[in-house]
Amino acid sequence: MRGGLKGFTLLEVMVALAIMASVILTVLGAVNFQLGIIANERDNTTFILLARSKMDELLFEQENAVQKGEGTLAPAHPELTWQDELFPVDVVILGYPVKFKKLVVRVRRDSDKREVVLERYILPK
Repeated sequence: MRGGLKGFTLLEVMVALAIMASVILTVLGAVNFQLGIIANERDNTTFILLARSKMDELLFEQENAVQKGEGTLAPAHPELTWQDELFPVDVVILGYPVKFKKLVVRVRRDSDKREVVLERYILPK
């Protein structure tokens, strides 16, 4: 340094910028990863809530229930479809067979093949 001038050299500035760029890229990558997780969990929550709603609707109409049904969740969610199946199962409890009905509800989005499956055992009346 001549003449008492103080400052950073070009090499020091470039090293500092490289370090800052790597830190910023790491933080942006982590934020992007977390946003992906949040979107995935939001979809899972939506699927589960819609499947539970459909299951409650089917349980309410159980007397008139058919063995299989399917449909779409339009107009609110036209990209989602649902399927249900009601069939008898025998469960052994304390050595005694008990006849139940098993209700299976599936909510699916065909574009990315994601689905949620809920099952419930119902004691027939």
